[in-house]
Parts: sequence; C-alpha cells; structure tokens
Amino acid sequence: MDSVNKSILILLHLSKIEFIMDMGVLATDKNKVTLIYNSGNSIGKQTYAYVSSSKRGILAIDSSKTNITGTQWAEIADGLGIKLSDLINQDHPDFKKEYGEKVDLDDEHDYLKILEKKPELLATPIVIVDGNFHAIESPSDFVKYIDADSADVSRNPAEEK
Repeated sequence: MDSVNKSILILLHLSKIEFIMDMGVLATDKNKVTLIYNSGNSIGKQTYAYVSSSKRGILAIDSSKTNITGTQWAEIADGLGIKLSDLINQDHPDFKKEYGEKVDLDDEHDYLKILEKKPELLATPIVIVDGNFHAIESPSDFVKYIDADSADVSRNPAEEK
C-alpha cells in the first residue's frame, strides 16, 4: 500500500472516531427538531407526522431502526429530568410478559439493557427543541413546544394529504 492510500485510511479512521464520539451526544441543533420515537406504535407514527409538518428541519431517530446507545438513553432521561425506568412503558404487554407485574430491577443499568434490546418499550416519543427535552404524551403535544416561526403547523397532519 502506498503512502497516499495509507494517509487516506488514517484520515478515514480519524473521521470515523470523531463521528463515533459525536454519536454519544444527541443532536440539539437550534434549527432542527430532534425526534426520538418508535415507528412500531401509533403515537410514534403520529408524532412523526406532526414533527415532519414543522417548518424546522427534523432529525428523526426511529428506535426500531437505529441503535440508541446507553449513553444516549441516559442523556435523554437526564434531559427529561426522569429516571431511566420512566422511559420504559412498564404496562406494555411485552414488558409484563418478560418481567411480570411487579418489577424490581437491581439498578438503572438493567433498564438501559431493556431499552437497548427492546426499543419498542419506549414509553413516549421525545422531542428536543432548542436544547429542551420533552416527552410527548399525545402527538398534538408537539405544537406546544415549537416557537412562533412554526406556528402554522397543522393540528391534524392527515388533512394535508
């Protein structure tokens, strides 16, 4: 391998390391809305429709298709001001089937494992707007968190089709 190819490989390797390091921190671009959701449930799909109709750019992270790291889940919980266990829908049939009615896991790390292995158990979609994290209980909740420049977001994105 010649020196040019070695230099290219080194640059690619360094770029990959920088990219991986950046992946540990969620994007909070002021001009974009970050949505963390699961497309496997209806509230996730509906919230995606609302966020997509915003004038702002969107970074949509579908937890059913994108691996979210433990560090990122911890950052999400911290941003929301909740425990990791609160990110999980403990009433979900899959959760109850695996862990039973009364859950007593040893530590928060156990909840990270659950989120990493079963992202469909995410309790609610999460939006990050202007660096602020918000749990979305209802798809229309998103409208409360955007500023005036996006105020013309349709309250029912299905009507736009």
